[in-house]
Amino acid sequence: MQLGAPSPSPPAAQRAPTFQAHVSADARELLGALLPRRPTVRLVQQAHARLTVLGLAAARVLPHLLAVLPRIPHTNSPHDGASYSLALFQRSSSTSTFASNQLLRVLPHPLPISLFPRLPRRNPHSFTFLLCSISNHLDATGPAGSACSFLGSHVHALAVKAGAGDDLYVRNALVHFYAVCGDVGAMRRVFDEPPRVRDVVSWNAVLAGYVRASMVTAAREMFDEIPVRDEVSWSTLVGGYVKEGELEVALGVFREMVEQGLRPNEAAVVTALSAAAQLGLLDHGRFVHGVVQSTGLSVSVNVGAALVDMYAKCGCVAFAREVFDGMKRKDVFAWNAMICGLAAHGLGMDAVGLFQLFVTEGLCPTNVTFVGVLNACSRSGLVAEGRRYFKLMVEKYSIQPEMEHYGCMVDLLGRAGLVHEAIELIQGMHITPDPVLWGTILSSCKTHGLLDLGVTVGCKLIESEPAHDGHYVLLANIYAKAKKWDEVRKVRKLMSSRGTSKSAGWSLMEAQGNVHKFLVGDTDHKDSVQIYEILDMINKRLAEAGYVPDVSSVLHDIGDEEKVHAIKVHSERLAIAYGFMVVEAGSPIRIVKNLRVCGDCHEFSKMVTVIFDREIIVRDGSRFHHMKHGKCSCLDYW
Repeated sequence: MQLGAPSPSPPAAQRAPTFQAHVSADARELLGALLPRRPTVRLVQQAHARLTVLGLAAARVLPHLLAVLPRIPHTNSPHDGASYSLALFQRSSSTSTFASNQLLRVLPHPLPISLFPRLPRRNPHSFTFLLCSISNHLDATGPAGSACSFLGSHVHALAVKAGAGDDLYVRNALVHFYAVCGDVGAMRRVFDEPPRVRDVVSWNAVLAGYVRASMVTAAREMFDEIPVRDEVSWSTLVGGYVKEGELEVALGVFREMVEQGLRPNEAAVVTALSAAAQLGLLDHGRFVHGVVQSTGLSVSVNVGAALVDMYAKCGCVAFAREVFDGMKRKDVFAWNAMICGLAAHGLGMDAVGLFQLFVTEGLCPTNVTFVGVLNACSRSGLVAEGRRYFKLMVEKYSIQPEMEHYGCMVDLLGRAGLVHEAIELIQGMHITPDPVLWGTILSSCKTHGLLDLGVTVGCKLIESEPAHDGHYVLLANIYAKAKKWDEVRKVRKLMSSRGTSKSAGWSLMEAQGNVHKFLVGDTDHKDSVQIYEILDMINKRLAEAGYVPDVSSVLHDIGDEEKVHAIKVHSERLAIAYGFMVVEAGSPIRIVKNLRVCGDCHEFSKMVTVIFDREIIVRDGSRFHHMKHGKCSCLDYW
């Protein structure tokens, strides 16, 4: 630089932003110019400081600063910012009702209760905000906060005494309060009592109250009575059916909502995706995703995570990864959904690799993250890696193992034949072992032919959970594998005497917009005759190729010919035959089962993929089986 030359101007990015406003400018305009759409407490304080420096922090502006604070989520303690809020109130036009109400909105419970009697001015909205404060506390604490129900009733009495009982907003707040309390009778009395001041929020509040109380039938009746329904009405009903496990009904309501021309909100989309994921029905999930795309709904973090979860649980892990990689922002839920999805599909190394990327991104894993990682190690036989991650979880991230983590480790060790090490792990647990862990040991004993240990564990499980059919079945399977038919009969007799029966197996398949359900030996399907004709054709082709049925899973002491017939009509075989009818060549046949697929059906399905060059994807009660060219993603261990 030459001596005397003018100094260069600083880069534009380093200059302080200019801000000009007249002293009489509108308070909202001032804050709109200073605050982003998603402010934080720190940004509000910075805006306050800027206004003060410019001489614009008049008393009339401060209540509007106060009004911004309720929109900011609390990241640490719920009392964060409370002292700042009180300071703003004291320095503002504290005699204004607007300032008083904004303070009631922002202060955490129970401060609004203690402050309310000392407020200089109140109006009906004051009661609304006070009731909302109590309701939010009850919603967060559940039964532990039931003492607040008396306070809410007291506020109700004060509102009536002050002449605010007929105000629409107060009544809506009261309906919501009694709904959160679980007092459906009081909720309905406020809604019905004259004068019947109502709007769509009133109807939706009662609808949500019924859903919260698990009264989905009453919720449906209320929904049908609503004069004008909005997207909240529909999403609440969808959520109610999902909550009660009526998943197909929930998806039907969502579809009806779309057909009536309503644009679903994020809550409805996420709930519908959850229903499709739980059912494992890809076409339903794709329909919801299509609605998201056609309506231009933003793929938020929540929607993105729900899409990842849906595609993974519907057998399309590649689509799940595509959605995941395309997300602009990912939270820990999205990462967990992808890691757990890869694990469920037997892609252990991919799941472990994604976990390493997760850590590299600077995110902190949760207990669910490690469930996914340990499950990935278990599914892929990564014993050394599983031990290392189990240790890392405790020592580095201070996450105490829960039942799910122990379950993954017991499964990992059991699969590897390290059954005694798995038992030592169970015996050294800091929490009481769940019978499921011992059930995993029992399954490992069956796989590895550990008859004596299996009998010991099986008998203990039957005594501890006499109503659990799975324990009897596994123990009988162990005896059957050893051809100890007298012992099989004893187990079945004991099972029968205790009124326990084996759960009926079923298989689901989506086709042509409908869900088709098949039971063992099912003849109720409208195309039953053609299904059995195709199944006979499949059986003949497989027999010609050398397939011999494995009847070891049939527990009855009957002839082999009868056992072969019993296996031939298993539900997944009927579903595969129907898939030949309705699924075009080149597309996978997708099946969802409620129980673990039996060994012979697993072998049968693999051979079908070779002889007929078809891909079969089965989601059973344990995992996914991607079968192609005679091989399965589970590596024949599930």
